[in-house]
Parts: sequence; C-alpha cells; structure tokens
Amino acid sequence: MNRFVFALPVILIAASVYGQAGRGASVIDTPHNLSVSGPGGVHAVSEQRVCVFCHTPHAASPVQPLWNRFQPVNAYTVYSSSSLDAITGQPTGSSKLCLSCHDGTIALGSVLSQGQQIQMAGSLTTIPPGSTNLGTDLSDDHPVSFRYDTFLVSRDPKLRPPSGLPAEIRLDANQELQCTACHDAHDNSSGGFMVMSNTNSQLCTSCHQILSTTVTGHENCLGCHQVHTAPSGPFLMQGVNARATCLTCHDGSTSAPNIAADMSKSSVHDTDSSADPIDPIPDHVSCADCHEPHTMNTGQAAAPDVHPNFGQVSGVSLTGAEIDPAQFEYEVCFKCHDDQAAVTPWISRLAVQNNTRLEFSPSSVSFHPVVTTGRNSDVPSLKTGLTPASLIHCTDCHGSDNGASGVSGAHGSASRPLLVARYDTAEQTSESASAYALCYQCHERTSILNDDSFERHDKHVRGERIPCSACHDAHGINSAQGTTTNNSHLINFDSTVAFPSPKAGNVGPIFIDQGNRAGTCTLLCHGEDHDDENYGP
Repeated sequence: MNRFVFALPVILIAASVYGQAGRGASVIDTPHNLSVSGPGGVHAVSEQRVCVFCHTPHAASPVQPLWNRFQPVNAYTVYSSSSLDAITGQPTGSSKLCLSCHDGTIALGSVLSQGQQIQMAGSLTTIPPGSTNLGTDLSDDHPVSFRYDTFLVSRDPKLRPPSGLPAEIRLDANQELQCTACHDAHDNSSGGFMVMSNTNSQLCTSCHQILSTTVTGHENCLGCHQVHTAPSGPFLMQGVNARATCLTCHDGSTSAPNIAADMSKSSVHDTDSSADPIDPIPDHVSCADCHEPHTMNTGQAAAPDVHPNFGQVSGVSLTGAEIDPAQFEYEVCFKCHDDQAAVTPWISRLAVQNNTRLEFSPSSVSFHPVVTTGRNSDVPSLKTGLTPASLIHCTDCHGSDNGASGVSGAHGSASRPLLVARYDTAEQTSESASAYALCYQCHERTSILNDDSFERHDKHVRGERIPCSACHDAHGINSAQGTTTNNSHLINFDSTVAFPSPKAGNVGPIFIDQGNRAGTCTLLCHGEDHDDENYGP
C-alpha cells in the first residue's frame, strides 16, 4: 500500500478530533501554519509540511490526536482568585497540548517524529514574547482545566448551565473547560482562533451571564478585560488595577465622564494606593467598592435609593449586616464608613463618633435626613421644593465640585472633605454665599441671616464670624452619646472652638434645648463666657 495515501486520511482525522475542522476552515491560511508558506510572522525556513508541527501519523505521542510534540512539565502557576468557585490544578487535556507551544518552554520546531529540530526563520526557537506566549505563570490568564458542571453553576449563579452552552463551545470528555472551549486551532475565521465571533461579547456571555448594563463602553467585555497575560493578574483587567482600567476611558480622552480630573484634586476617594487590585488596603477604596461595572445603568434615583450608575453593588445595612445588592445609596457608603472606623472625623467633637452608620441611625437624637426623615418638623430655612419630610443622598453633599455641568459622584473635589461645595470650618471666616455654599444648597441664606430659626444666627455667623461647624455636626449624633435635650438641631460643639465656662465653674460646654426655638448655652466660645445664656422667646 502506498504509505502517503494511507497517511493523508489519518492526518485529516487527527485534525478533526483536535480542532473540529469540520467547521469548514483551513489551518493553511492561518498563523498556525508554521511551514515556510505560512502567512504569519512565525514560520519555518524550509519546512513545507503544514501539520507536522503538531501531528504525525507515526511515532506519535500516546495522547490524541496523533500528537507530534513533547509534553510540557507540570510547573505552572495556575489561576487563583477569591471570585473563582471552580477547583483548578495543573493544565490537562488539550490545554496542555496548546501550552507545548504557548508556554515558551519547548522549541516550535521540536517534534517527536524527527530527531533534528525544524529550523524557524529569524533564528526563532519559541513564540516571541507577547500575548500568545503565556509563559508558565497562568495566574493572569483565564482559568482552564476545571470542571464546568451543574455543581459549579450552583456555587456561581453568574455562570450559565453547561446544558445551555452553544454548540460551538465544547467541554472535553471529563466535562472540563479547556483552551478549546474558546479556541479552534484550525479555524481563524473569527479572529484569535475563536470558536465563534465575540462581537457584542457573545462568546464571553455564552458562559458568563452578568451583563445587564446600558452604559456605552461597558457592553463590551474586552473593553475592560484581557483574557491572557492581563496586567491586573487574576482579575483579568487591562490595567494594573480597577482604577487604571476605569481611567482608560474615564480620563477625558473619550465621551465618558472625566473621572481622572476629579481624582487629581486635593480631596479624593483614594483608589490608587492599593495592595490588591480589587480589595485595597485600609483607608483606600477601589472603583469596584461603589460600582458594579457589569450592571451599571444610566438614569436618576430618588433619595435614598441607590443610583443606577452604581449597578448591583453590595452594601452594609443599617444594622451592620452585609447586603448584596444594596438597595439604598447609604448602604454602599456604609461599606467603609461604619464599624471599620477607618475614617477619622474631619472636626473634633465633644461627642466623638467615626462610625457614620451610627450617626445616621433612625434612633439617633439628631441627623440630616439621609436614612429617614429628620426629627425636626420646624425648619423654616429650607429652600423651595424641600420640606422636613425630604430625604437626601450622601452624594448631595459629598461628591464632585464641578457643578451641574461636570462629573457627578464621590470621586474627588477641591473642597474638603470631598464636598460638592465650599464649607469653611475655620474661625474668623467671613460669611458669604461661597464660604457656606454647601449649607446654602438646601438652606436659604436670607432665612439664616434673618434669624428665622435661631435668633442669633446672624450674630454668630456674620457678626462673630463663627462657622456653622462650630455648633452643628452635619451627620448626626447617636443616641448612645447624646440626648434630645443637649444635642437636638445637630448640636455637637467643635471641641477646638467651644470650652468649659469659667463663670459656671468650668462646666460645659453645654447646650440645653428648651423647646419652641429656645434654649441656653453654657460655654466659653469666641472669647465670650456664656453662663446659662438664654436665647429665644
């Protein structure tokens, strides 16, 4: 029998087993044609055979499909991540066959069927460094060689059931996901040797059912993610961390909001100094702490509901319990501004509290209406459209100072601490619409200076040049630290401004609410000693 006639069908069978060549494409016109006639940048000096670099009808490796290459050594650093529910180990099956070229440890021309290496043009031995030379560190590549079964899907509901995968995505005989689930070594018609087109992320979303976003730019997985040799490591992002990835678009170079401009200001949510790309060190945050990028949407939300551009991000409830997804914006803020006590209060207070969740608790004696409506039903200074029953978002006060035409959100501001407008806290501040612009967003300046709610507002703020913060604690006073008698109306004195009263025997500072816009103060403040000094009707 003619040996050539016998060998040809064997090679064709091998090609069909390995790469499903029955799809109608040919390896000849792809970069995997490493022969001298190959169209890619890597090819042999004189070898004319196309299939020999992977297959041989004789002296083949015992593994299918008539494999003509040496097996790489199991010395890989495999993928690992806190978000991975699958069990991974050293590569197996077809993934290991792919790595016999793509890990860069075995010469391209080193084949089992002949003793001498096939010489490659340009004196190349292995795949040149780059995205297709994965090396032996696979921790920055999409995981392979793990069982994709119903048990895995039960642990990770963001994966589609294996029974629902399209025909193009095939698991191996052990129901393991290998390189060949996404790549067909013989068919490059979709680019990247993909088994199907990834237009509109259809290949990615064949397994991952996480996209429900309407934000332009977030609809394409590869806009943010890199499947192989990702700079972020196991998070498979195009940047070294979430910040770098997000700012690829949010840097003013595209139509996306220019977050980078805010991140360069003096008061920011620091997303850069992180030890881990997703879970940063204390006092620092990641973009992903506030935004779930796969489920972000456009639109508005009435307080206290979470904004659509937060996506289905996790949070912490009023009771301190983890909640996923968060329903209210403040729950997202409480992820950091709660029991972790990571943020030091901006102003020293008599009642010290750096757990913001406790400050805004509905049981607190006084608070701005973030979680629920405020306790005071008599607030004559509120601007038109606001009532004592109104609610506000945290980001109504904390966020970008770019104004209505700029970028919104708590990314960065020139007004500390991360405020949407100026809020001067120093003594001897000259009152002006700009000095207390933050307060005057909701409170009518004329009402404050006309003493509509407190008969000595004008005397203190304009006459004595005492800042609003000297008396008022903008967040709230928890019931474990204050009382409705001493801490109503957000009264919690700045301890660097208000001192005990010498006249009263160094008692205080004390405020006593006597109802109906009346009360007394016993303290030493702005050079004056108040000993049970009355105000009001």
